[in-house]
Amino acid sequence: MIHYVWSTKNREPTLKDEFRYLLFERIKQNAKTKKIYLDRINGYYDHVHCIISLGSDQTVEKVAQLIKGESSFWFNNKSGFKARLEWQDEYFAVSVSESQLEALRTYIDNQEIHHRQKTFEEEYQEFVKSYGFK
Repeated sequence: MIHYVWSTKNREPTLKDEFRYLLFERIKQNAKTKKIYLDRINGYYDHVHCIISLGSDQTVEKVAQLIKGESSFWFNNKSGFKARLEWQDEYFAVSVSESQLEALRTYIDNQEIHHRQKTFEEEYQEFVKSYGFK
């Protein structure tokens, strides 16, 4: 299982509630069509978390490209929303052990509650520090 995290361009708070929930439903539908096993998805105004199980012919990069590309295309051209969505080019992806999977699912399910106490920037800096990214 891979934990993906990516943000909106310049961390703009584009994913307001009415947009976010419809976008996540679209991402779920697209993943199913593309035979991407999407275990969880949620996020907040400026970022998305998801858990994906890669198929034998899938790569971390290709799955991120498919999900991010199709979702921004749909949001900007097919959804009817007046807002524009752009994703940052970068994303975070780490493997998740089976023993940590349920805790991660709970964390992802509770993004709205979590981000009342901590911004995405604070969370991002913790990820960078805990995983030794530069």
